[in-house]
Order: sequence, then structure tokens, then C-alpha cells
Amino acid sequence: MSEPFIRKARMKDVKVIHHLLMTCSTQGLLLPRSLTQLYNCLREFNVLDPGDGGEIIGCCALSIIWDGLAEIRSLAVDEKARRGGYGRKLVEECLDEARTLGIYKIFTLTYQDAFFQKLGFVEVSKEVLPQKIWADCVNCPKFPECDEIAMLLEIQPENSGES
Repeated sequence: MSEPFIRKARMKDVKVIHHLLMTCSTQGLLLPRSLTQLYNCLREFNVLDPGDGGEIIGCCALSIIWDGLAEIRSLAVDEKARRGGYGRKLVEECLDEARTLGIYKIFTLTYQDAFFQKLGFVEVSKEVLPQKIWADCVNCPKFPECDEIAMLLEIQPENSGES
């Protein structure tokens, strides 16, 4: 049996990503995203490929928000694959990508604060994320009564001689 691995999302993954997100949304784990949104931001997604030729079993996106600021969003893992450390691996892949891009402040809006706390994120006021609030949140059906928790992580640059 093959070990699942992380790769960049492909066009054929969009409908499966949508299904994963909608399933998690109905479970109250995250907010839904439309197919249009997913096609528009496909390049932001990493997916968990089961390695056996089957459909992906997890996804996570890194969305660049502003100079030096990015968001971890749309983290979802199929119910059968949960508790295997795959959510952590997907987030870590996005954090590595942020570091490569020179982005060292990463936030998330989540209902899963305990999960993100284990990864080093700390709860912050949504007011410290003004670009996010006005860019995406104004289009959310829950705006301005958002019930997600804002969390922030500041990561260290790679030892590449940058200052």
C-alpha cells in the first residue's frame, strides 16, 4: 500500500477539493468555498494524494494577503484519514512555502483553534488583520458577525543569510 504524499493541486482535483470542503463545512469545521473560488485560487492549494491513484484525501491553501502576510485556509482531511498527522503535514507544507516566498507572518481564521495552537499559532484580535477583513470577509455571509477565531504565527526565515 502506498503512503500518502503532498503535491500541488491540479485541475482534476478541484471538484474533489470542493467536496472535501463542503463535507467539512456541513460538519461545522470550516466555511464553504464555491467552485468558482477554487478554480480562481487553484495554485494556492496543496493536496494529500493517497499514492494509489485514487482521489485526493486532503487539502490546504496558502493565500498571500499582503506584503509579508499570508493565510492558511481551507484545511480539510477526509474523515477516514483524520488522526494520521496529515492536517499537520499539510499546514507545515504551506509554512515551508511561505518561508520560501519570504513571508514570515501567517494567520488563519478557524474553528479548530486547539489544532493550530499545537502548531504554534496564537489567538489574536481580528483587528490586526485589516487587509483580510476587507478583502474576503466583506463577502462572507457571516460578516460582520464572524465566529471564527483569528490566529497568528510568526515563523523564522531559513538560514539563508537573509536579514
